Amino acid sequence: MKTIQLKITTHGEGFSDITSRVKELIKPILEKRPNGVLTLFLQHTSCALTINEAYDPLAAKDMEEFLKHLAKRNLPFIKHTDEGPDDSPSHMKCLITGHSIQIPVESSQLLLGTWQGIYLCEFRDDTKERTILLKYQPDSL
Repeated sequence: MKTIQLKITTHGEGFSDITSRVKELIKPILEKRPNGVLTLFLQHTSCALTINEAYDPLAAKDMEEFLKHLAKRNLPFIKHTDEGPDDSPSHMKCLITGHSIQIPVESSQLLLGTWQGIYLCEFRDDTKERTILLKYQPDSL
């Protein structure tokens, strides 16, 4: 199956729920091949993908603050600041979140849990255009 590109423009640090955009892009493929595995891969080193609580928007805010707490900008050992004070902390946050996720698909539905959503986690301050690759592997016939 062909790889699909999803372009997302972010506007500073924060979590963006991309679940509906992913479902919309993959829908025509799932209508033809309803069972398989969807892989999402992010082509950047200063943002991440995650699946997490998507019902209450406050949960995303809590996750953002948690990551800011873990990877503070003023840590005394930080050396890599080529692109500003958010440079190294953005990479540190990626260490614990990740760049790819896989989601099983059955009967044309992503098998996300009741409260789960797919997030693009932006860790940089500036506006960025991010590219996520979607690759669907249908079950064998």
